[in-house]
Amino acid sequence: MTRPHLVAVVDDDPSLGKALTRLLTANGYRVELFASGNALMGAVASLEATCLIVDINLGDGSGLDLARRLADFGLTFPLIFMTGGHDEAIRARCAELGCIAFLVKPFTEQRLIEAIAEATGSKLSA
Repeated sequence: MTRPHLVAVVDDDPSLGKALTRLLTANGYRVELFASGNALMGAVASLEATCLIVDINLGDGSGLDLARRLADFGLTFPLIFMTGGHDEAIRARCAELGCIAFLVKPFTEQRLIEAIAEATGSKLSA
């Protein structure tokens, strides 16, 4: 039996982090939650994530900056960005970084699960 995909969530909102953890776990994913970009960078050497879900606005910088930092270290993960505001310039920068999805809060659970399935190459259950 294969292990479920590990999804790393980077968000400085504890309640959203808990909600995403519950949702993803209920959909068969393992979750590792990080409250900041720095927390993720501190654990990146041992991170086994299949994809990252990153908030654009983090308390210690932006999700875009975090993605660039990861790239500077030669680390690439499928990225799903989420944000509270719709900004075409930010969406374009996310696309340049190769993001799988750009989700504007509030987004549907189904849209998030679809984005993760695309990022991980997993199949959605009917």
